[in-house]
Amino acid sequence: MNEVFEFAWPWAFTLLALPFLVARGLPPVRLRGPSLNLPSFYKVSKTYGAQPRKAAEVKRRSVFSWLILYVIWGCTVTAIAGPQFIAQPELKVKTTRNFLIVADISFSMAQKDWKVEGSSTTRWEALKRVMKDFIEERTGDRMGLLFFGTNAYIQAPFTTDLQTVNQLLDEADVGMAGQMTHIGKAVVKGIELFDRDTLEAKVMLVLTDGIDAGTEIMPLDAAQMALEDSIVIYTVGIGKPDNTGQGLDERTLQDIAELTNGRYFRAEDAEDLERIYEEIDLLEPMEFEEEEQRPITLLYMYPLGLALILLLTSTFIAQFWKRMGSVKSNSKGNA
Repeated sequence: MNEVFEFAWPWAFTLLALPFLVARGLPPVRLRGPSLNLPSFYKVSKTYGAQPRKAAEVKRRSVFSWLILYVIWGCTVTAIAGPQFIAQPELKVKTTRNFLIVADISFSMAQKDWKVEGSSTTRWEALKRVMKDFIEERTGDRMGLLFFGTNAYIQAPFTTDLQTVNQLLDEADVGMAGQMTHIGKAVVKGIELFDRDTLEAKVMLVLTDGIDAGTEIMPLDAAQMALEDSIVIYTVGIGKPDNTGQGLDERTLQDIAELTNGRYFRAEDAEDLERIYEEIDLLEPMEFEEEEQRPITLLYMYPLGLALILLLTSTFIAQFWKRMGSVKSNSKGNA
């Protein structure tokens, strides 16, 4: 991640001149020290004709002492200026669409003719395994689940909590919605769910392995209603069409997708389904937006800590030399 170093309040460096202004503008501090009283002082000065006068001792620091103090002040001002690293704005996934998965859980989905990792499994169990990965990767969408058979019901309303969506997917099983396949009824139920939400982008993914057996709502009539609501429908046919009239109705699924500006796919196994999901990811890509607040790493503690260390060190050294001076004076006095 590229980071830029800068000061939050660079104007604080004007405070560097403050010690010079104080030293030049304010008078020296007068401190009273111990004194020795001589009763005959004035008599002696009068005898010798000397005029006593007031005096003061100006204590001066060494250049090294002044330099240390100014370095400490400079570190303090630097901390006040707020040094920091500011990273480049990060991109985050933007929630832009409602994505509804409409899955067929009629009895035909219980056929054990698919393989996942070399093991035979039902179409529904294979579909659930692959669908979990697909859901987890759609972090920019508000996902919903709708299952259908003879009836259609909502398993998960639109939410960004994809972990919960996957959990609710796990809880569904074949036959919960009846044994028939009513595609038209499922699409209309999905349209009702979209109507309750505010996001304009609406995508429906219909997965089924059968032929519509409904008489109330025809699939193409439901698709026309979806088109009027600007809903794009992608259809996935599970398995292979046959000539018995009991298998996959590709023609209807193709017409639904074409009418709503979507696409039709056919999945004969789990690998086909994974490829289909990858293509849908390309057709409905995630949208990103810049994070308004860029990541900031504060650095003020480093110059502030250096100032504290220098202050404590200089104080310790000064006290040490003062103590050493007192020891030497006492030694000379005793001698």
